[in-house]
Amino acid sequence: MSRWDGPRTAIVTGGASGIGLAIAQRLAADGASVAIFDVNGEAATTAAEGIAVEGGAALGLTVDVTDRAQIDAGVAQVAERFATPTILVNNAGIEGFDRFLSISLERWNRVIEVSLTGTFQCSQAVVPGMIERGWGRIVNISSSSAQGGQQMMTHYVAAKAGVIGFTKALALELGPKGITVNTIPPGFIDTPMLRASAEKGLLGATVEHHAGLTPVRRAGLPQDIAAACSFLCADEASYITGQVIGVNGGRNTG
Repeated sequence: MSRWDGPRTAIVTGGASGIGLAIAQRLAADGASVAIFDVNGEAATTAAEGIAVEGGAALGLTVDVTDRAQIDAGVAQVAERFATPTILVNNAGIEGFDRFLSISLERWNRVIEVSLTGTFQCSQAVVPGMIERGWGRIVNISSSSAQGGQQMMTHYVAAKAGVIGFTKALALELGPKGITVNTIPPGFIDTPMLRASAEKGLLGATVEHHAGLTPVRRAGLPQDIAAACSFLCADEASYITGQVIGVNGGRNTG
């Protein structure tokens, strides 16, 4: 059953795997036509094909969120294939595990460029269409590490904290135009990226150990983030904007 009064078109960045893929699948199941933007175009196409097999409408495109020309071209393709996108989930990002004094300016800029500037660029590309239609939903995937801090992730935390601030400011500006802007900071979600970090010893312990310390006694799943995102994108969430909706099993309640 559709969560909207009429058809909707969504873009999910970094949607070829992990949390982004789960969000794309959920929005398609909700009734939206979904475009997956990912720097890995082959994976984006495969993900879109998987959604189509389940009866959804999806399109996979090669889009680097640091390249405004690619973003604009992608948005145009989505509008031509489906309709003007009025749902945007900014999920694309890259991890960063480095001691502060070893972070090069190049590495710092790269993390900021993908997670924060990419969020800005994609939002700026789709907001005109949302304003024209008087309706829009933007959900930015930040991180719980931006709420409490995390050692050896100064660049990543700074970028994701910026996403939270960006969300609050943009929500105030776009609210009168029928567009809501919210952010979900996931906390300890069992993704391939998390497992790879654990294998490198970057978590300090196993995934299972950390899951046991979580109040709900399990690691989060990408589908947990997708469920919250689904609600924030629905018509019924029109009075929720500028909010930080933590999905972390109780690990962070601030």
